[in-house]
Amino acid sequence: MNSRNPLKEPADDTTGRAPDGQADAVRQPRGVEQHGVEPVPLEQRTVGWWDLFQILINVLLNPGLILIGGLSVVAGLSFWAAVFAQVFAIVITFVAYTIMGTVGVDYGLPGIVSTRAFLGISLSRWILSALRAVSSAFFFAFQTLAGALGIKAVLAQLFGVDLSLILVSVVFAVFQAVVALFGYNSLKWLSKIAFPLKVVILGYLLVVMAGHDAPGFSPGEVFAYKGEVGWEWPVVAVWVNTIAAGWFSQVTDAADYCRYTRSRKHMWIGTMAAAVIGTAGAGFFGAYAAAATLGEKSNPFEIIPELGAGTWTLLMVLIVLVLDNWTINVLNLYTGGLSLANLATRLGRFWSTLAIAVAGTLLAAMPAVVNDVNEAFGAIGSVFGPVSGVIVADYLVLKRGKIDVAALFDPQGPYRYVGGVNVLALAWIVIGLGIYFLLPDWTIPVAATALLSAIGYAVTARLMPMRAIEGTKERT
Repeated sequence: MNSRNPLKEPADDTTGRAPDGQADAVRQPRGVEQHGVEPVPLEQRTVGWWDLFQILINVLLNPGLILIGGLSVVAGLSFWAAVFAQVFAIVITFVAYTIMGTVGVDYGLPGIVSTRAFLGISLSRWILSALRAVSSAFFFAFQTLAGALGIKAVLAQLFGVDLSLILVSVVFAVFQAVVALFGYNSLKWLSKIAFPLKVVILGYLLVVMAGHDAPGFSPGEVFAYKGEVGWEWPVVAVWVNTIAAGWFSQVTDAADYCRYTRSRKHMWIGTMAAAVIGTAGAGFFGAYAAAATLGEKSNPFEIIPELGAGTWTLLMVLIVLVLDNWTINVLNLYTGGLSLANLATRLGRFWSTLAIAVAGTLLAAMPAVVNDVNEAFGAIGSVFGPVSGVIVADYLVLKRGKIDVAALFDPQGPYRYVGGVNVLALAWIVIGLGIYFLLPDWTIPVAATALLSAIGYAVTARLMPMRAIEGTKERT
């Protein structure tokens, strides 16, 4: 290894340059997070498991996952099958997610930057970063529209106004973007405020639904709701795949949330606890509302205002919608901004985040984004399933959990591979993409292709002469 230890050195200057000086030359505004593609200095990695837990559980308790819980019941699943689909999907995904989270803890790197070591500098920057930035903008728009549907319904009940969904979405998107631009500290601050409020309000709204006297709303009736198909595995698998696809696309972002964390132990506890509790809570809430309406309606934030709820309850719905969307979408923009910064290094984190916010806001003005969510998430998962499998296999099996940080910023170093591309990794991503479309839905294609791509890549790399796979060894 080089005598220079990049893990203990701050950025070259206050503009956020990476160790080789290739990163952004544009000065970031004062008062915002300065760290972009370069590692976070060791002395700044002080975040404990509780802060990380609050950030991530706010991500998981969001209108999108709540809506998916309801949509899966509308599609015919029983109440408990819908909740199971959410939790099972997140457990599958977070195996890969927590593995890649160690990159953030150990090296202070954004996840997307670490993929330069596994895929090659050019493939990581020009292809994967672009795909991740686009998917971040899409997820931002989806979450915004899911929340805006509920806000629109609440405002109609409170004030008797029928606002344009596009207008509500765009205004809401702008407010969410403001917090993301400030960076990681704003995420911690917002999460500390939002988490207790969301837990209290969602609990209150659940009590409102459970106590309503209309047929179907009592806990006993909801828990006994069997749906049209119940537990039929092909249908359960479709929804497991839908949820997993969205989260596999964020495996490359796991380190983004963890790069200020003080140890692996804190990362594992905070991440896994948030994953299970947050997903179960979101799925339970969404599925409850849909099952109470006998599978006719999917969005609890549209259902509750129609129950004749009073002003106080409607205000609670409005508050939780705003908090839900803010916490999830701030992170969508934050990770999307880091992905774009990996591609366009001279933009820097702040300006890259602003660009993703503008793109996401434009998409939020297109209500069709919430239609055909299965197809959209499936298309994203078809790419990020094999990508996740390959990078996890490379990190664990070939590099044994070690990365040469300085080499990530050296265009002529070991992570150049062949013209900036790890050809073997690219081959297995393409193979995995082909396999995805051949597999039937009951196999959960996104998880299956991640596993098959990981095994195929690791075995092939082991069988090939090491000199044929440039970059698998660290610089000496």
